[in-house]
Amino acid sequence: MKHCPAEFKLDAVALYRSRPGATIKSVAAGLGVNTETLRNWIRASDGRSPGSHVTSRAAGPAASVSLEAENAAPRKQNAELRQEREILRRAAKYFAGETN
Repeated sequence: MKHCPAEFKLDAVALYRSRPGATIKSVAAGLGVNTETLRNWIRASDGRSPGSHVTSRAAGPAASVSLEAENAAPRKQNAELRQEREILRRAAKYFAGETN
């Protein structure tokens, strides 16, 4: 079993929360961690026990998309991708150092 640093766990939870349409499964796969592991990190950051359940996040209504919102979407996606890249870079450095 791999031990992940606390910073990586916090970054992974932040990445999941920054992507409203993302699933735990998709974020976990992108980071190379087990789905249940990420789910437990999210629960721990909320102060809940690993076995507790909560209703899923509500998606906001998307009735009309203004030009401003249309321009905001690519900027947000760009920020998310940068954050994900940074998390993966940190993880790669950590695990590369672990094998040496």
